[in-house]
Amino acid sequence: MLTQTSPMLADGTKITDLVMPATREVQMRVLSDPEIYDLEMERIFGKIWNFLGHESEIPDPGDFVVRDMGSDQVIISRDKAGEVHVMLNVCPHRGMRVSVLDGGNTQIHKCIYHGWAFRPNGDFIGAPVEKECMHGKMMCKEELGLKKARVTLYGGLIFATWNIEGPSFEEFLGDAKWYYDILFKRSDRGLEVLGPPQRFVVRANWKAAGEQSAADGFHTLTLHRWLGEVGNYAKKNDDGTSADLSPEMYGVEISSPHGHALRCIDLARKISRLTGLDPKELSVQQKLDALPPAGMHKDMVEQLARNLSPEQLQVLTTMPPQVGGIFPNVLFGFVYIPQPDGSVLGSLTLHAYVPRGPDKLEFVNWILAEKDAPQELRERILKQTIQLFGTSGMVEQDDSDTWPHMTLSAKGAMGKKQTLKYQAVYETGAPEGWPGPGMVNEGFTKDDTQWHWWMYWRELMTSEV
Repeated sequence: MLTQTSPMLADGTKITDLVMPATREVQMRVLSDPEIYDLEMERIFGKIWNFLGHESEIPDPGDFVVRDMGSDQVIISRDKAGEVHVMLNVCPHRGMRVSVLDGGNTQIHKCIYHGWAFRPNGDFIGAPVEKECMHGKMMCKEELGLKKARVTLYGGLIFATWNIEGPSFEEFLGDAKWYYDILFKRSDRGLEVLGPPQRFVVRANWKAAGEQSAADGFHTLTLHRWLGEVGNYAKKNDDGTSADLSPEMYGVEISSPHGHALRCIDLARKISRLTGLDPKELSVQQKLDALPPAGMHKDMVEQLARNLSPEQLQVLTTMPPQVGGIFPNVLFGFVYIPQPDGSVLGSLTLHAYVPRGPDKLEFVNWILAEKDAPQELRERILKQTIQLFGTSGMVEQDDSDTWPHMTLSAKGAMGKKQTLKYQAVYETGAPEGWPGPGMVNEGFTKDDTQWHWWMYWRELMTSEV
């Protein structure tokens, strides 16, 4: 349990007062205030587990990529033994960035300023002209390596934290891990990335995107309404007009006290259209045969029983997690996309909203596929995911247009005093027979998942550093 304090901003405002539990409101100044941003880099990104990429981006010894943990740049590398390491990209000599590249392959990371050299695990090798001992004698070589983060691999995903003695990654995920396992640990060989991530900069505060990633479902009905007008998501009415997208707003949502969130969307309509049968009359295997999980080929379905429990398979074939987030800045999408010919194709994507300042974020998009998936399916997944969820995707054009407007509004003399409201509250609880853990609610999408995201933000921002 974190020990709470009461940090205060320069104008006398307490951090605790920015998030108001009694009315479920958040002051809009949190989306623009530089002082708040600086505290976040220390109290959130400097403490929690940060998602950095996928191990398939660095498959061979010596491979490395450069990424960010909040405002700090890090080197992610694989050593000769195959271990993955995350090190601060700051030379301990004079503060120069050791790597000035986005990635590559090397067994020696050498600073261009004074030539200090480091192994892929961050250990200091030495400085040029060894006999002159240009690194000095006041500190031994073991003390001069790159600062190392604590690293874990989860389903191939790379996470790291500077909080070396803090909670484990499993503790950080909590009950949400049961659901994430359905996505990231469902197959024998796991997932891999389809090429390097796409990246672009948005003039917006990272939290405008981060809180949306906490399973905001309702905006699909409004911001993405074209899905029902020109897409294949909604069945047309008898008169040819677009059908209502609101049925897609019903399902199960899982909140986490650590800000993680999942939206589980009912597959019954899709399975019924594919089979012509009532899904309630079908077994788990029949449902999987009719509609394999998003991104999986039908020949891979038999792997599921080896990797998931019967209870997880029940969720996977009824209301699987399709969109949601990992606190603080990750969105996942394992989405079933109806095709013009009546079939269904999965799209697998991960977004990270990397802070670049109080009013700037970098949108980083990874596209995933199962290692065992046929090449033809992988190519279709890649094309569709780029078109919908890539940096120029139709869905992301909508989302990335709203965040800058929110950030600009939060800069206004009056705007910053307004509040973000999360007052649509679930009153249902979990559906009968729901097998999964966590704070579970069913019905029309509400604000609970995003509200718990803000409550964890508040907890971290007011805890002892």
